[in-house]
Amino acid sequence: MKPKRIFIGSSLLLVLFFVTSCAPVGMTQQEYGFLYGIVHGFISPFILIAKLFGVHIGLYAEHNTGSLYWLGFILGLVLLLGGGGSSYTTRRRWYD
Repeated sequence: MKPKRIFIGSSLLLVLFFVTSCAPVGMTQQEYGFLYGIVHGFISPFILIAKLFGVHIGLYAEHNTGSLYWLGFILGLVLLLGGGGSSYTTRRRWYD
């Protein structure tokens, strides 16, 4: 297979995974931990867009393990948004 087809196929599977793993709203008693926090943080901008269209999806899991879930949530947001590393530039000194 061509690399472009592999990339498109894996991208579609990844999008399908993130769309189907949205944070549940009071539907489960399962506690969500660090890894679910990363996934929910990564998909949270897409959930916010869906909420603008009136879709009833929770932004975070109500039954979470506490600080580890929130750490994963913030880490997921940072992974998606880049964490500001793209704004780093090197300056040339005036005497170089």
